[in-house]
Amino acid sequence: MSAVRKHPDAFAFQVMLGLCLIWGCQQVLIKTAAVDIAPVMQAALRNGIAAVLVGLMLCWRGGWSQLGSTWRAGVLAGGLFGLEFLFIAEGLKLTSAAHMSVFLYTAPVFTALGLHFRLPSERLRLLQWLGILLAFGGIGMAFAGGMSFEQMDGRTLLGDAFGVIAGLAWGATTVVVRCSRLSEAPATLTLFYQLAVGFAGLLLIALLSGQIGAVVLTPLAVGSVLFQGVVVSFISYLTWFWLLRKYLASNLAVFSFITPLFGVTFGVVLLDEPLSMNFVIGALMVLLGVILVSAEPWVKQQLRRLVG
Repeated sequence: MSAVRKHPDAFAFQVMLGLCLIWGCQQVLIKTAAVDIAPVMQAALRNGIAAVLVGLMLCWRGGWSQLGSTWRAGVLAGGLFGLEFLFIAEGLKLTSAAHMSVFLYTAPVFTALGLHFRLPSERLRLLQWLGILLAFGGIGMAFAGGMSFEQMDGRTLLGDAFGVIAGLAWGATTVVVRCSRLSEAPATLTLFYQLAVGFAGLLLIALLSGQIGAVVLTPLAVGSVLFQGVVVSFISYLTWFWLLRKYLASNLAVFSFITPLFGVTFGVVLLDEPLSMNFVIGALMVLLGVILVSAEPWVKQQLRRLVG
């Protein structure tokens, strides 16, 4: 019998706030440390560090028994996971951390679309279709006016597009997990596949592109990689999986959308990144659309309370 999940309480809210704060600073960390270590190398090393830690946890607690029946789906999910971080890394060379934070979080929209066509139980409802239209409308507005006309150029638009592609890869990863034997595998094994395969693929790309030799081990570079590998990719991800076992996923999803708001704030405050009103409006449309798609039961519940 599956465990009964409850509505988030004050403790869950505090933990989610901490997780969103951690996730929101990722893009800023990568961009800040890029002068000493290429973003692709940062992504490869963070995945490698976290893969070792998750692998040790699997050895300690068990979980390797399903390796033989899940490795094909695991390799596919890991490849998509690596592709996500490749586009994040390359996109951050072209666009701002604030833009990347918003466009990356289009992932739930792509997940919902993929599951709609793969699983009959995941058919989209009217409110969710409205959310998808709102999210894509927001993307269009952000693309059209993310910066002033004088500042906008092809590099920024390409970087923004890479952010959307990264969100698409993230969404596709979730679809693969949900629609394969990974859905019944331990979360640690699924996470290990993503980290290990992502590490191998990104390290190979860094090697072939000559980025592996352009590493300067400054305190900033080492600190950034260690924080991303240990805190973000290991501790925060396992904490998220633990929360999903205790609390309702739709309610947690609402809290998780604070992440891009933190990302935008950090980009503006720490990196002095410019924002235009068009981008702000577009970003809010994207976030509202994603909430309608991912937390549709929660939104309906709140609407009933307002009407009642």
